[in-house]
Amino acid sequence: MNTDPVVWDSTVKRLVAYTERARYETLAPGVVHEARRHLIDTFASALGAYDEPVSVMARAVAGRYRSDDMARVWGCGIMTTPEMAAFANGVMTRTLDVSDTYLGRSRGHPSDMVSGLVAVAESVHADGKSLIAAVALAYDVYCSFCKSVDINSGGWDQPVYTVLGCVLGAAKLMRLTADETGHALALALTPNLALAQARRGSLSSWKGCAGANASRNAVFAAVLAKEGFTGPGEIFEGSGGFWDAVGRADWPLPDAPMIGETRTKFLPVCYHGQSAVFAALDLRDRVDVRQIEEIKVDGYQVAVFMMGNDASRWAPTTRETADHSLPYCVAIALLDGKLVRDSFADARLRDPAVAELMHKVRVAEDPALTALYPESAPGRVTIRMRSGETQVAEIRYPRGHEKSPMSDAEIESKFCDLAAGALGAQGCDRALKALWQLERMEDAAAVTALLVP
Repeated sequence: MNTDPVVWDSTVKRLVAYTERARYETLAPGVVHEARRHLIDTFASALGAYDEPVSVMARAVAGRYRSDDMARVWGCGIMTTPEMAAFANGVMTRTLDVSDTYLGRSRGHPSDMVSGLVAVAESVHADGKSLIAAVALAYDVYCSFCKSVDINSGGWDQPVYTVLGCVLGAAKLMRLTADETGHALALALTPNLALAQARRGSLSSWKGCAGANASRNAVFAAVLAKEGFTGPGEIFEGSGGFWDAVGRADWPLPDAPMIGETRTKFLPVCYHGQSAVFAALDLRDRVDVRQIEEIKVDGYQVAVFMMGNDASRWAPTTRETADHSLPYCVAIALLDGKLVRDSFADARLRDPAVAELMHKVRVAEDPALTALYPESAPGRVTIRMRSGETQVAEIRYPRGHEKSPMSDAEIESKFCDLAAGALGAQGCDRALKALWQLERMEDAAAVTALLVP
């Protein structure tokens, strides 16, 4: 093994120093509360997907692995390695597409990191305060990267910054030294430049697994660094490093915690479609769906690119494609007056009435709406009736946006709605009571014990 001193590049040094400064004691009460809210929201998103086929497959894989330091798969009694718990729980978190979102120059779902952080916290028996601090740290790294650096337009996917935030949160929980943290960061980033093809065309199950895999790989990198494995010291700024691969960028780390700028989802659909669906729901009582001639959905450039960019969005055959389809989600909202988990059942995907209405949908970018993004996530739906009458609704700040935040009661309702199938009503009440007091827990294993019936 090479034991020569490592010369770290300046980006690694800044990230390691930021990680070392992170402390629960420096977090304002509002930040602690936001961390609790996002953890509850993440657990809700995961447990709601417990019976989904991809979740069942992920648990089957995770159940094959054992280690000295085990972590629990949420919703059941399976104990596995922290890496595989991160993967299985992360797959559940993203499957229903109802987990949180951050939009900046890059975009993604910071809660993809939670499965890895909780697994590490459980395996090292960290307390609740340490878990909250690690979550806040990881969100700062993830969100500050997205705010400042655009790698999505170059074809790189969300797991790139998922692995960055998660590995630093994991390093904090594992109490790695500064050098070990630097190596963990390098070992996480070097092999994990994920491709955005995962979110193009007809979407596969990997769309919801990519973040979970990044979380798994982040945990593995931290474990390797703890054991003495080393990574390249100039992973960002050296020849053939990260900036050479994705393009040079300025990435300032935040002066204030960013978790409060992350948006929760009220509806189980890609965030870029939330406003359009809310607009369609607003219009439903004003129109006779049978008399609709045309539906025009106007959105910002990213929304159109992600949810109305090719023919698959007008003929989705998988849940993954349907919840990233503006035509499908708007059609369902108008037909049913709601958009819920069951809106993406196979029978609904094959429903001729849905197909008929989808083919009346046109999707277009409105430059005026693009100019409002990412500060807002606007959408407009215009319906023209056979009579020639038109009805219009526009939403700029969908429920869950930081300017229209979900209340604590709404977060609780979401948890009870999604988790009841796995935990039962009493189990949901018991979990919520404890999770709102997470900082009082002495062992993170008590957290995951709440997530089994």
